[in-house]
Amino acid sequence: MATTHFLVHNNDDTVGVIVVEDVKAGDTLNGWMMETDGTVKLKALAAIPLGHKIALKPIKKGATVIKYGHDIGKAVADIARGGHAHTHNVKTKRW
Repeated sequence: MATTHFLVHNNDDTVGVIVVEDVKAGDTLNGWMMETDGTVKLKALAAIPLGHKIALKPIKKGATVIKYGHDIGKAVADIARGGHAHTHNVKTKRW
């Protein structure tokens, strides 16, 4: 079985969570879709640290970001598929 590089809990998630160290730009990553026990492959567009998020599809500025089936905020910049999604481009909707 191939190494799992990121996890996706729900089919509606727009980001997955990196579960390995040393993801580099250009790496092909394997993701496990937990809800369906399926897999997905993505090319990382940037280095992404352990515990940070990777965009599963293009996310437009202003769009809701979904992780683990929950709204975690909105994109404050466009995020390409395979892009690093974190505090530099995702903000809470509370403030």
